[in-house]
Amino acid sequence: MSDDDLDALIRRVDPDRWLSSRFIDDAAHRADVIALYAFDHELARAPRVASEPLLGEIRLTWWREVLDEVFEGRPVRRHPTAEALAAVVRRHDLPREPLEAMIDGRYRELDRAPMSRDEAIGWADATAGQAAAAAARLLDPGQDAAAARAAGQAWALAVMERNGGGPHLTEAVAMALKDARSAPVSPAAFPAVAHAAFARPYARRKDLSELGKRVRLTLAVARGRI
Repeated sequence: MSDDDLDALIRRVDPDRWLSSRFIDDAAHRADVIALYAFDHELARAPRVASEPLLGEIRLTWWREVLDEVFEGRPVRRHPTAEALAAVVRRHDLPREPLEAMIDGRYRELDRAPMSRDEAIGWADATAGQAAAAAARLLDPGQDAAAARAAGQAWALAVMERNGGGPHLTEAVAMALKDARSAPVSPAAFPAVAHAAFARPYARRKDLSELGKRVRLTLAVARGRI
């Protein structure tokens, strides 16, 4: 699977972050961010496609073993996302911790019981929050990770609220957005957090058209503020 194939996959399964990635000027960096989102997509699939928790654990363990291969400098198993992720880590010297946290965050989804508010906040931070932090670091190594994590968390919580899949999270979304705005996000790193511009309407359970999303993203990027 080529970079174009991964890009097409993320456009289909993760349209919000795919749209945000269009604001990355450098094509190579854009492809690298897409590889991070493809990794997150594979982790998100593990609980969804598993017929029982043990099978989901096996899938997540498979991806942890991929990280072992990547960070120990061993050959990486033949999987398009695993190979793309290995290349991204090498090119940008990404640390293992955020990628490991993204795996850990998915274990809660193996339990079909509804999440509490605190569980939802922790899940959003570990998954979309860590993905945003990794993407921001890739785009601007000097970028503050906490602001990016909070932006990713706000978006994930808002998506959960829009889909009616968790506790009432409007206040948690507002708090995460406040944290995201507590430190500036550089123009280079901003596409890693731009999708958080959808958080407020999503938290009110409103859908946005693709045109509406593009307008919101364009304004957010122009202002440098979600």
